[in-house]
Amino acid sequence: MGKTELVKGSTEVILLSLLSQRDMYGYELAQRIEADSEGYLQLGEGTLYPALKRLELQGYVESYWQSSEAGPRRKYYAITESGRSALAAMTEEWNRFERIMRRLTGYVRT
Repeated sequence: MGKTELVKGSTEVILLSLLSQRDMYGYELAQRIEADSEGYLQLGEGTLYPALKRLELQGYVESYWQSSEAGPRRKYYAITESGRSALAAMTEEWNRFERIMRRLTGYVRT
């Protein structure tokens, strides 16, 4: 499994996790993901915005426009209560998956 497949499978939990900290606009989310992953993860517009739209359609995030002193207004995304519940379930599932993968990949055959 390549990095692309791993990113696709974790995009929603990453976005919800970041939005649970504070509201952010798309470019800010992309920059934060790249910085926090030390450059390993880079979400392009073709991945980021469709994922945000899916989360919005599921009722996990809401969006709103806000003026910016540095340029044009920006579309911000905020997590909803439903999104927080979904994030808790996703995080629990992710932690279980991680434990199992560590156990399986840590096994050395002789």
